[in-house]
Amino acid sequence: MKVEGFVASLRNAETIGELFNILQKKGPIVELDGVKFLIVVEGDFEGRPFWTEINGEKANQALGDAMLNSSSFPFKCKRPYTGGNVIFVNFDDIEVEKFLVAYRDPDYGIFYLVENGRAKEITKEEYEKLKAEMPEFKIKSMSDEQMDMMGAFFG
Repeated sequence: MKVEGFVASLRNAETIGELFNILQKKGPIVELDGVKFLIVVEGDFEGRPFWTEINGEKANQALGDAMLNSSSFPFKCKRPYTGGNVIFVNFDDIEVEKFLVAYRDPDYGIFYLVENGRAKEITKEEYEKLKAEMPEFKIKSMSDEQMDMMGAFFG
C-alpha cells in the first residue's frame, strides 16, 4: 500500500465510528512502500476530538521533536467540519521494543500492545493496567546538526 492510499481510506469515513473501524482494520503499524510506520492520528469529527496515545500520553507529547522527522498528511472526511492529520513515524526510529498505542475519543478507544514490531489488540482494562509497566517511550530525534540546519533555515 502507498501513503496516498492509506490517507484516502481515512477520507472515506462518514462517521467517527467508521474512522475508528478503518484504524482498527489497519492497526497501528502499517507497511507502506516496504517501510514500516507507526500510525498516529489526531483531529476533530464534527466537534468531537480524536487522538492517539502512546503509553497513556498524547502522541504529540510522547513523540516530541521526533514529530519534525515524521511525515504528516492532513485529511478531510466526507462530512463537513471533520478531519485531522495522519502522522507516519518511521518504525526504525523507535528505540523501545514494547509500548502501548491507543486511538481515542472522549467515549471510545482501540488499544494495542506493540511488542517486537507486532501489534496485538488489547482491552481498555489491560491497557490501563499495562501503562505503569511500560518502559519510557524513546524515539530518535533530530541530531544537533539537523537542529542547527533547521535553525538556519527558519532564521
